[in-house]
Amino acid sequence: MNKIETLRYLDQHQINYEKIDHPAVFNMADLANLHLPHPEADAKNLFIRDDQKKHYYLLTVKGNKKVNLQQFRQKFGTRRLTFASPEDLKKFLQVTPGSVTPLSLLNNAIVEIPLYLDAYFLKQPLIGMHPNDNTATIWLNSGDLINLIKAHGNPVHLVDFA
Repeated sequence: MNKIETLRYLDQHQINYEKIDHPAVFNMADLANLHLPHPEADAKNLFIRDDQKKHYYLLTVKGNKKVNLQQFRQKFGTRRLTFASPEDLKKFLQVTPGSVTPLSLLNNAIVEIPLYLDAYFLKQPLIGMHPNDNTATIWLNSGDLINLIKAHGNPVHLVDFA
């Protein structure tokens, strides 16, 4: 789904959201330069894979947090992890670098990619993300996002990313 299709999908599922269009952003520094509302809801997304390209994971964390892939690996018993390639992004999530979002999982027809969501967002009523395109940001209720991803069939794990 592209941006328009993603927003239409949210509307069809009666998911309320706030949207702002903006120039393309590719990282958290670019996003900070925009001075968007709800900075407490900023999220960054890491699409990672194991060293054999057999298992892929989407990690969504508070925007200012760093993720230690070694600690993640130990906690969840995975093989060695690295970032997925732009080709993997296109193949599995149908997005380009800078546009990865939990909503990209809706493009994953065989629903094998789990979402590891920062538990911070359970305390925070909103979560900000791109609608599968990095020229807009939307904010929606964290619980609605979790329910939407689970209803699609992708596993959702809540993780305390310290």
